[in-house]
Amino acid sequence: MSALRAAAVEAAPRRLAVLGTGVVGSAFVARYARLRAAGVALPALSWLANSRHCSRVDRADAAGEALAAACASGARGDGALHWLAHDDLGAGDVVVDATASDAVAARHGLWLRRGVDVVTANKLGQGAALARADEIRAAQAVAGARYGDGATVGAGLPLLSSLRALVAGGDRIHAVEGILSGSLAWLFNGYDGSRPFSERLRLAREQGYTEPDPRVDLSGEDVRRKLLILARAAGWALEADAVSVASLLPRALAQAAVARDGDWRELDAPLADRLAEARAAGGSLQVVGRLDHDGASVALRVLPAGHALAGGRGTDNRVAIWSDRYSAQPLVIQGPGAGAEVTAAALLDDVLALHRA
Repeated sequence: MSALRAAAVEAAPRRLAVLGTGVVGSAFVARYARLRAAGVALPALSWLANSRHCSRVDRADAAGEALAAACASGARGDGALHWLAHDDLGAGDVVVDATASDAVAARHGLWLRRGVDVVTANKLGQGAALARADEIRAAQAVAGARYGDGATVGAGLPLLSSLRALVAGGDRIHAVEGILSGSLAWLFNGYDGSRPFSERLRLAREQGYTEPDPRVDLSGEDVRRKLLILARAAGWALEADAVSVASLLPRALAQAAVARDGDWRELDAPLADRLAEARAAGGSLQVVGRLDHDGASVALRVLPAGHALAGGRGTDNRVAIWSDRYSAQPLVIQGPGAGAEVTAAALLDDVLALHRA
């Protein structure tokens, strides 16, 4: 920690700004309030903002009121983008980015340079252009600020920390292969042909497993971003367009301005055919991201029964890492990879780690 940052942190208590009040942001605020009420030491929640509204929180017990105001139907006020242009965050403060906003992710490096710690579930920081990821890494060294990104891949599973620990210990990563989308894992783990795929997708949307627009999941874009984050954690300077992605979406559905409920039925016949192929081969269907020295790809694949990634359940992410240390048999990390509660918990874990450092 730089002397300037250390002096600033000692001079003033940390303040917390939470951006995003969707399912993850709301779950974060609720969990934060429970832990504060239980006496857990956390930075004071000072701002809560979404695209429509920004609330200044003046009391320790007012988080719920601020969340209600931000989420109120028709709420209008100084929203997050206005707040971004005028924020007075300084060294030692913490931003929690629970959005999927490119505009918010673009400011991660700026905050870090000011000594502001950033905790994020937003994949558009480390999972977008390589130049932005490089900026984030470089900015952390300027003022000693820290970047908590455990929630960006695997909803807090120890994927990034494991990769970084292996690299820091001198291990060389040869390949990373994984089921990286909890949404897609849930869709295909339970897809047995007894119901059309579009019906399974409807259930996933109702339970909050997919992105607000499921095309982000089905296009492979979400997995592509996560694969980029993993690649960069492994020390590979992968450009954003270096990942080959085989989308599940028909062209018309991918290009539509808005996807209507009936449009999802276009997926039923093609995926029923792929399921039949998988069963004939004695395997199962999963969307898999793979990264090795030959390149990076995202595609729907048939996994043989004994494959390292086969055997997951529900929203499980399952990731295999091959390295010098794990050459004959990969290191496999598995656990729930979707859901507001686990993602919010991962965000709060990173906040707690920063606060206790």
